[in-house]
Amino acid sequence: MILRHTFAPLNNTRLANLCGAMDEHLRTIETALEVRIAHRHEQFKIEGRKTPTQRGMDVLQALYEIATKPISPATVQLMLSGDGSADALAGPSLATRRTDLKPRSKNQALYLDNIAECDITLGLGPAGTGKTYLAVAAAVDALQRNSVQRIILTRPAVEAGERLGYLPGDLTQKVDPYLRPLYDALYDLMGFDPVQKAFERQALEIAPLGFMRGRTLNNAFVILDEAQNTTPEQMKMFLTRIGFGTKAVITGDLTQIDLPKTQLSGLVDAERVLRRVEGVAITRLTSIDIVRHPLVARIVDAYEAAKLNPVS
Repeated sequence: MILRHTFAPLNNTRLANLCGAMDEHLRTIETALEVRIAHRHEQFKIEGRKTPTQRGMDVLQALYEIATKPISPATVQLMLSGDGSADALAGPSLATRRTDLKPRSKNQALYLDNIAECDITLGLGPAGTGKTYLAVAAAVDALQRNSVQRIILTRPAVEAGERLGYLPGDLTQKVDPYLRPLYDALYDLMGFDPVQKAFERQALEIAPLGFMRGRTLNNAFVILDEAQNTTPEQMKMFLTRIGFGTKAVITGDLTQIDLPKTQLSGLVDAERVLRRVEGVAITRLTSIDIVRHPLVARIVDAYEAAKLNPVS
């Protein structure tokens, strides 16, 4: 299939921003959608299979609408991960330092809606779907709006058994490498100095899951990350920590369970046990929601296909 389109009236600045340096944005679209794009000034031609070709033209048109200033490679990739329209970049905003932070797919929008509406939300999906990052963004938003008094981020450390004894250093030094992704998200969404000040006034807390035992968490936004590596007992312990005015988000990737083969994942168990519990939402994200490099989505799909059709 071949589609042709002329962008009018001619605007050389928009066209330059649309194409990117050395046509890098066009090459990104070609690789992601497996199409060929040719252009001469304002006249563009896309050649390929019907659906990807139409999607490619939709993405070009959407990018042209925002091309009043240079477009970053990340924006092009996010546009490809969304619905291919300008609206894919114009969802509801969260009160974070990232003013451009919006859901990039229908599932991500549903995920944020579930977080806003439900006391407990499970976010299940492969790497790169934004399940942890969006949960942290929703937590930062709630803290900025004074909806909660503090954010508590936790995850199982060193598999599910939390075997930290052999690691050098004090407790903070032992667990820090396993909590680093959460720190990175906080720094990106709040900035380094605000994060440090929030820790000082105890509005932010990051701890291994084992340290949640015996606590009651009121007026907090609590995120359990990497929950696929909890045991059912740990998951139940975490869920029963929830107090008044608290919202909990549980994230995990069921394809990356590091537990022994004979050990049931607490996340798998929770999905089964909680599916009909009022006030609990379960959001399933897939490879189409991945907002990293387009190759990541293809890698995830390839592994899923290999799992369904193993080579003997």
